[in-house]
Amino acid sequence: MNNRLFTPLKIGPNLLDHRVVMAPLTRMRAAQPGDIPRPLNATYYAQRASRGGLIIAEASQVSPVAQGVPASPGIYSREQVEGWRQVTEAVHKEGGVIYLQLWHVGRVSHSSLQPGQSLPVAPSAIPAEGQAITANFEFSPFEIPRELQISEIVDIVGAFSHAARNAHDAGFDGVEIHGANGYLAEQFLQSRSNHRSDVYGGSIANRSRFLLEVTDAVVGVYGRDRVGVRLSPYGRAYGSGETEPIPLYRHVIHELAKREIGYLHLIEPRSSGSGRADVDHKDVPSAAELFRRDWPGVLIAAGNFSPETAAQAVDRGIADAIAFGRHFIANPDLPERLRSQSPLNPYNRATFYGGNEEGYTDYPALPFSDRPT
Repeated sequence: MNNRLFTPLKIGPNLLDHRVVMAPLTRMRAAQPGDIPRPLNATYYAQRASRGGLIIAEASQVSPVAQGVPASPGIYSREQVEGWRQVTEAVHKEGGVIYLQLWHVGRVSHSSLQPGQSLPVAPSAIPAEGQAITANFEFSPFEIPRELQISEIVDIVGAFSHAARNAHDAGFDGVEIHGANGYLAEQFLQSRSNHRSDVYGGSIANRSRFLLEVTDAVVGVYGRDRVGVRLSPYGRAYGSGETEPIPLYRHVIHELAKREIGYLHLIEPRSSGSGRADVDHKDVPSAAELFRRDWPGVLIAAGNFSPETAAQAVDRGIADAIAFGRHFIANPDLPERLRSQSPLNPYNRATFYGGNEEGYTDYPALPFSDRPT
């Protein structure tokens, strides 16, 4: 295998030793009450840290209204900041770099998770497709969300800014804005979920406004080179999906390029199940390959990559780095395994969400005798 995956890459001020990135992965193991990261989470991330490697920590709600599943961590309270500081310190001790993904789920929530049992919010009163996970870890049909007022949209942009300040206080090296997987930013972007007739709806420029305002607000906290944005142009999560995605996403990517942010993170169409199922769509274009020419900066690609296809994508210049999800869950030492072409542990989907150590911190690493020198 060509080892270009294991050449240095500069993302913002950080020089990475390799290009194997840990993708943001919802695991639903925050301490209750308060959705606070705990020592078990610090152990999990420290296990997966490698010298000069980038971890993008799991999506974390920017406010109580932003939450979409139980036991997901937040980044809006002081207790959460202190919990996350344990995580960043553990990762930095191992020589790793760690970003936090900032998250607002919008309509992909349930009233049982919302303050005062209120309805979830969205650009328009259009329900997501599928089932929500309630506060009791049960499944229930998605409810019809409440349409946001402009003043509330302004407040949400402010919540992202506040969350970015908290992430900085917690010691994160940067942040990633979640604009993918059918969540709030994508709900604004796509005409299927955005039927507004004001400045946040209608034209491509108007539908892009929310994401770009959030980006500008977060850049105002961290600086442009420590901010990334994740998009899924061909995603189908929760009823999302733009009929003609290329004009929309080309506009968004060009606007993000003007802001010279640290990186763009694209999810490939073959991986659009938002973690709830293995998805491998056929005969669809590669998002990274399609939009590579539109993005002058660092491009991270994610979505069902194997060690071989990851190396090929980097060798061909389609992407600068590859983010792995499920393989990183099951292989805490994934970069070492890929470098040495060692066998990978199989993952257990039944333990992805909720629980404690099982399927979280109990996956074995390579014995030291088997590790590359």
